[in-house]
Amino acid sequence: MPLEAINIIGAGQCGTLLAIMLARQGFIVDVFERNHDPRVHDAEAGRSINLALAARGINALTHAGMINQVRPMLVPMRGRMVHQADGRSDFLPYGQASDEVIYSVTRSDLNEVLLGAADRIPNVRLHFRQQAIGYDAPDRTVHVKDLNDDSLYEVEALPLFAADGAGSIIRRSFDGSDTFGGVESLLRHGYKELTIPAAPDGSHQLRPDALHIWPRGGFMLIALPNPGGDFTLTLFLPNVGDPGFSSLTDESAARAFFDQHFADVAPLIDNLEHDVVHRPLGLLGTVRCRHWHDRGNVLLIGDAAHAVVPFHGQGMNLAFEDCVVFDHLMRTEGGDWAYLFRRFEELQLANANAIADMALENYIEMRDTVRDPKFALRKALAFELERRLPDYFIPRYSMVMFHSDIPYAAAQQRGAVQKQLIEEFTERAEHLDDVDIDAAAAAVRERLVPLADVRVDRTL
Repeated sequence: MPLEAINIIGAGQCGTLLAIMLARQGFIVDVFERNHDPRVHDAEAGRSINLALAARGINALTHAGMINQVRPMLVPMRGRMVHQADGRSDFLPYGQASDEVIYSVTRSDLNEVLLGAADRIPNVRLHFRQQAIGYDAPDRTVHVKDLNDDSLYEVEALPLFAADGAGSIIRRSFDGSDTFGGVESLLRHGYKELTIPAAPDGSHQLRPDALHIWPRGGFMLIALPNPGGDFTLTLFLPNVGDPGFSSLTDESAARAFFDQHFADVAPLIDNLEHDVVHRPLGLLGTVRCRHWHDRGNVLLIGDAAHAVVPFHGQGMNLAFEDCVVFDHLMRTEGGDWAYLFRRFEELQLANANAIADMALENYIEMRDTVRDPKFALRKALAFELERRLPDYFIPRYSMVMFHSDIPYAAAQQRGAVQKQLIEEFTERAEHLDDVDIDAAAAAVRERLVPLADVRVDRTL
């Protein structure tokens, strides 16, 4: 394919990483971003759930030669620390191997490193304060507003990659057509961001190698560690109701709510009453599309194609996987843009739908299922089966988080079989010693194909 220009709308994590990968293939890449350059202007506080970097994201950053630049800002989380309403807390490891760890990273720090790397590539040009306001399909042009002087101009789809997030202007420009068939489904729950500052000596005030969860059935609080000793907390709550954000309209109500439901952590939270009431309310939603491309002109990628709720920590990881899949396609299959866009959709659409489903399911697990007395037993049985049959059985959570070579759709399908099997063998058990593990292992071999049959290899 001859060298040519490419336009990307959106300089978030996905758009910037894609720009880096395409530029390294020799393309001239122009990236248009409506916000200020975050390296110059601080991002707005209160709307950024900490990111969880897992195997798929690490694989993508390694693929792009970026992982060593990112490592210093990562905080490892080895499991969930579950804080019960009665004050008890239990640490539940994510996996069994020493490298089965997910990493907390702040969105702003990661953005700045990616943008800095892109800026150092001569054939990447970053354009900030440039807002896409619509796409004209017949003319294959994006209408752009320069927010510095309010002037208008057009950008051609040469082709165009739309990496402009869940509220994608490019995708919405096709509403009413069959091109993308996008559907945005908002959850009736929202979120607000809070903070636990570092202790006076700079240390973390909670266990630093865990994702902390306060599950309360219909709602929850989570906390992710940051390198500076602080924690970013996120309160997930119904938008309307009691409990709900609609009932937390003044600072006394906020304090009473936390004293009732999160008494152990409330004293640690900085500016609790003010932030609960005055921080902006974040929306949670899923975007699904029937298609992601308009012939060889436009490709939706990242959240613009498939935004997911954050409860499996996979939104960024999926977007980064998109970049790897597309880069790999270009290097191994080639072809014109129409072919590449179609093949990309064939490979990733089912995977995006699968993780969208699993992310919604994981919200229920995080806020409710972890309180089930049998949750630990079922997890123990899953770990034991993984130890005995590593070529056949990996817990679904581990397949998603720690195995970038297992597609999301395969993890979902195998996970459904494994869930049924584990529930069957723990139905009358109180402890692992009560389970007929030999029979369970035989059932695994009978009901599942070897993992080698579903793994994919995208190494170059």
